Formats: sequence, C-alpha cells, structure tokens
Amino acid sequence: MKSYLKYFSIFLLILLCSKLAFSQVSHEKNEKTRILFIFDASQSMNGYWEESKKINIARRFLIQMIDSLEYEDNVELALRVYGHQSVVPPQDCNDTKLEVPFKPGNAGEIRQTLRYITPKGTTPIAHSLELAANDFPEVNSLTRNVIILITDGVEACDGDPCAVSLELQKKGIFLKPFIIGIGLDVDFKSSFECIGNFIEVKKEERFGGTLEYVISQVLNKTSVQINLIDANGSPTETDVPMTFYNSVSGKVRYQFMHTLNAKGNPDTLFLDPLLTYDITIHTIPELHRDSISIVAGKHTAIGFDAPQGMLKIASARTTLYKDLKILIRKNKEIINIQIPNEVTKYLTGKYDLEVLSLPRISIPDVEINQSKTTSIKIPQPGLVTIFKPTSGPCSLFVQKGSKLEWIHNIPEKTLRETLTLQPGTYHLIFRNKNAYLSQSSRKTSFVITSGKSIPVRL
Repeated sequence: MKSYLKYFSIFLLILLCSKLAFSQVSHEKNEKTRILFIFDASQSMNGYWEESKKINIARRFLIQMIDSLEYEDNVELALRVYGHQSVVPPQDCNDTKLEVPFKPGNAGEIRQTLRYITPKGTTPIAHSLELAANDFPEVNSLTRNVIILITDGVEACDGDPCAVSLELQKKGIFLKPFIIGIGLDVDFKSSFECIGNFIEVKKEERFGGTLEYVISQVLNKTSVQINLIDANGSPTETDVPMTFYNSVSGKVRYQFMHTLNAKGNPDTLFLDPLLTYDITIHTIPELHRDSISIVAGKHTAIGFDAPQGMLKIASARTTLYKDLKILIRKNKEIINIQIPNEVTKYLTGKYDLEVLSLPRISIPDVEINQSKTTSIKIPQPGLVTIFKPTSGPCSLFVQKGSKLEWIHNIPEKTLRETLTLQPGTYHLIFRNKNAYLSQSSRKTSFVITSGKSIPVRL
C-alpha cells in the first residue's frame, strides 16, 4: 500500500509539472502582436528621392510589409495616416486619422487605402502618437503593441514626440516604436532615437534588408541564458525564481524558475528583444540588474554572482515552542524569517540571527559557505506555569550576569499563564491590584532546566 501511494504521489507531481510547463508554452503561443503603422503623408512626401516620389517608394515599402505579415499567426494590423487631409498652408496640427482599425483580415483594406493617399499637409508626429494610445484594443498580458512609423521628416508642430513616446511606454500602451526614415536630407538621428528604434533607409535598394530586419525584431524572440555563478566561478546554481520586468513600464513581463538542462548547463530562455529588462533573481537576499538590453537574433548570456549555502536552525523539542520564528538579518535588514529544523538556502556570507524565543537569542556572524549546510542549535527550553493569587501587574525578568533584563508582562487579569523559556534564572515581580504601596510588591525567583516543567506560585 505504501509503495502504491509513493508512485501515485510521483505521478501527481509529474502531472502537475507537465501542466505548468504546458501552461507556459500555451501562453507564449497565444500571445498576440498588434502592429500599428503610422504613415507620413505630409506635403514633403511629394518630393523626389532617387527615381520616384517619396510617397510612392514609402507606399511600396509598406505594402511589402503588409504582404509579409498578412498570414502571420497571432498578428493584427492597423493603419494611421497623418498629413493627408488638410493642405498647407495653413498648418493643421490635428491632421491625423486612424484609417484602418485593428480587425482580422484587414490587410487588403490597408493596401487599398495606401494606394489612394495623397500627401497634402504637415507632420504632427507627437499628436499621432498620443491618439495611437486609443487605437489599440485593451492591453492584457497576451498582447504586444508595436508602432512602426514611416516618415521623411521630424515633428512640424509644437508637440514633443520623445516625451509622448516615453510616457505611453511607461503606461504599457506600446513597446518602444520603430521609426523608418526615408529620403532624409538632414541627419535626424538624434531627433528620432529618443522616440524609439531609428532606422534610416539611405538607398531604395536596401528596403528589402530593412523590411526583413524590422519584421524579425517585431516577431521573433531571442535566446537568453541566465548564469547563476557559484563560488568556483561555474554556473551551477539553480532552482531559483527569476522575474523579468519591462524597465520602462515597470510591469512584469516574464517569470521563470531557473533550471539546468540535461547536460547541466543553464536552460535557454526566449525573450522579446524589443524590451529593456530589469531582472530580479529571488535568492535570499535578492539579486538585481537593471536596464539589460538584448540584441535580436544574438544569444545573450547574463551572469549573476549567486554562490549559495544552506542554513538549518535545529531544535530538539519544537513541540515546546508555539510558532517559533527566527529573524535572519543582513546588514541590519531582515531578509527572511525561518522556522526551526527548516533548511533554507542563502547567498554565501555572514548573517545575524535573532531567535524570537523567551528570552530572545541573538547569534551574530553566522557564516554560510558554498554548497554546505550551517547548523545552529537552539537550547532545549523548559516550561513554567505561573500562578497569581489575584489580579494585578506582574513582570518577568531573566538574570544576565548581575543585571536583570525584562522579557515579558503577564496581563493583570490573567491568574495562570504557561510560558516556554530558555534555560536560565528568572525573577517575577508582582503587586496586588488593590495594594497601593510599592513595598507591597512580591518577588520570587526560579530556575528553568531544559526539558523540565515547573510551577511557580506568587
């Protein structure tokens, strides 16, 4: 029967792990990418670049992108255009419109809309980005919102596209945009890099490579390896939770349990290369790295110095303690609360322990070494049952050398109380509630021995 229960438990554990793994993979497969194209149809797009008008080259380029993305799984498209409704002068800084909203199967509608756009007006990039916040359906954990802006010039109105882009990224509305500059007569790199990922197409013949690059950045994830380095310089530490935050919005993007593969190497993760990450490794204490970027298509190894050892706080008679806890401090900060006989992993180094027994026990400079278990023994306590003759204030002290240290007050109305105490000499001071002279106080002393129980009557 015991053998059956053992194998049944193992089966349930495997089933649970498989379900969690499937859930993670299923989450990734169901992730949807929404791409909003913001297309420049300002008056300057009527100008010539190489062999044709810039509007015709940009239109052809965008249609090629639509063709490449049309049949991608879990990808939705939309089109916003600016500068195509009002002629300049005068300047109309509200000239921006969502021409084709997000919906399934709208690639043909986007292509048709692009064919009949005529450049007329100005370049309200900031206002277009502001309105783009409402172009995306409600954001959830299964969506990635991406903007691809195609333009031949910088902001022409009074807006600040850099500030607008950063604010909307912080709110998690969309990821860092792509800006594709065509036919630029001036170096606008510094103006566009604060908005997002800037790519300048200097020759029409390079459209193909640019197209492939942008699509790979938008759709493909990049491999990453997290190395948790031990005291010997090897990436052998594992079984630690990891959280990846979007460093701009502060929102959680991924969470994994660190694993070594069958060859004993850190497992490979696949992450979104459009994000910059703040990474927390949930060792005790935690490790952090901020603003980590990964390069699309390039395997990235990220290392953390994480040598660890174990701590066990042993107690022979835990039944005498009620919910005993031990505070673990590093640099005077409480980093964990441990219970007796529990083995917990910590980064190597020295820690200060405080056992919340009566009286409290302070154990400074406890050393944790790589892959070893440091065992600390708590003295076995004893029990005392205190009987008060009547209600009144009563305090308990422990003898520390020639000094008395207060450790506990017995409530005035409590006539009987049982306490678990560390071995030592104790003193009780009591006064009848109805006695109005301090000299009416009663005092008694007693000794606690490990494993023994005694009564004390006042």
